[in-house]
Amino acid sequence: MARPDKAAAVAELTEDFRTANATVLTEYRGLSVTLMKQLRRNLGSTTKYSVVKNTLTKIAAKEAGVDVPSELLKGPSAVAFIKGDPIDAAKSLRDFAKENPFLVIKGGIYEGKSVTAAEIFKLADLESREVLLAKLAGAMKASLAKAVRTIDALRIKKEAGEAPAAPAAAPVVEAVVEAPVADAVAETPAADAAPEVVAEVVAEVIVEDIEAPQAAEEKE
Repeated sequence: MARPDKAAAVAELTEDFRTANATVLTEYRGLSVTLMKQLRRNLGSTTKYSVVKNTLTKIAAKEAGVDVPSELLKGPSAVAFIKGDPIDAAKSLRDFAKENPFLVIKGGIYEGKSVTAAEIFKLADLESREVLLAKLAGAMKASLAKAVRTIDALRIKKEAGEAPAAPAAAPVVEAVVEAPVADAVAETPAADAAPEVVAEVVAEVIVEDIEAPQAAEEKE
């Protein structure tokens, strides 16, 4: 491979390492072109499966800041750069390897750490993100339905308990109304007495006005 081609290959691999959620290194010796195409179809568009040169892969991994164990870069290698759900890709690789023993899973990188083939198989046994989300949605729907039933039951119970108590509220209103009326009645005499007091004061003033001129005439 010419130097410009090597540089381009390293740059592409470096970008693949940087953008992948996980990578799985495999040995593909014995797989036909037809089987390789079938494997790529099984992995889907979110996983890039590439036959690589170990030396270039080692350089690219280093430039991407990914630590790939040297034992994974021995023999014919092909790398699955997983940009989708790692669990789904692990399932596809595991199932294909079971049907086609020529595909050997050597190990990989997951969450920034190197993992063995056994750990990749354990990852494949987990439920995928879509399944977990579906279960979560089902659980939330069931919880919401239960909450609605509980609220309805409490509302019905409250309405049933308040119904007979409604007539008993009438005496309370009457008591509140009667109190100001009684006070008003009690205060009425005091209000009526006010004009009498005013009349007496006016009479005294009138008498004083009449007597004052008479007293002045007697002195003269």
